[in-house]
Amino acid sequence: MKRLLSIELQKIWKNKASRVLTLTYFILLTFIALIASIKFDLGVFKFHLAEMGIFNFPFIWHFNTYIAAILKLFLAIVIVSMMANEYTYGTLKQNLIDGMSKKEFIKSKFITVVLFASVSTVFIFILSLILGFGYSSYNEFSIVFSDLEYLLAYFVKLIGFFSFCLFLGILVKRSAFALGFLLVWNIIEGIINGVLSFKVFPNSTTAASITRFLPLESMSNLIVEPFTRLSVVKNLGVQIGLDNNKKYDVDLISIIIVLCWTAIFIFLSYRLLKNRDL
Repeated sequence: MKRLLSIELQKIWKNKASRVLTLTYFILLTFIALIASIKFDLGVFKFHLAEMGIFNFPFIWHFNTYIAAILKLFLAIVIVSMMANEYTYGTLKQNLIDGMSKKEFIKSKFITVVLFASVSTVFIFILSLILGFGYSSYNEFSIVFSDLEYLLAYFVKLIGFFSFCLFLGILVKRSAFALGFLLVWNIIEGIINGVLSFKVFPNSTTAASITRFLPLESMSNLIVEPFTRLSVVKNLGVQIGLDNNKKYDVDLISIIIVLCWTAIFIFLSYRLLKNRDL
């Protein structure tokens, strides 16, 4: 396993574009801290984002993982490019000639996916602790380390999404086309969601129950938006007569669905590579 991981990391680090994108991703994650400095002063309407409680424990786990998940596209490009470069530079064929089996090749890619997801999760954990202890009004141990399931959801979400990107990279062979296919698939899921929600099952939860099994939708459901969870937003909703019955907890079923899709994508990647004439 160590040998396979070492080979993949060397490929990524020696590729300038992949190296820049990876570093850019982690640099952008640190920019979450800059949100604390954002202040709005519009006459009588003034507010400081950090004072709204976005960095309070345990809310910070929800907020930071949601924001960080938006930036995952940077690493997705690295994953897709990593696979596309195997065909472009002939390293895949060379690895197989050197004795690496196709199963080991897919395993090396999946290990890299897990590594990226793990490092990103640990990074968010440390960043959240720093911001939380700097701005949170609650520093009790039991509060600080509650709601850590959002980190688990973030980890699973990254693995699922990167596995999908890996499959697309093998399927299409070209990074630009693979990313284009990812965009098209996102649009397809949006159309399916819209048709089921507004045409087939209007005013019903049936559409959501069906679309939750779609790959990108299931990943999106792991961490729902956190903004309406803020007390200031809830109070505003009450004042204008809006009821908020949204559930913000991490759903175990959603985790299982994403893990199933991850297994499917890795299996399909292996079968595709196994049956393809290189």
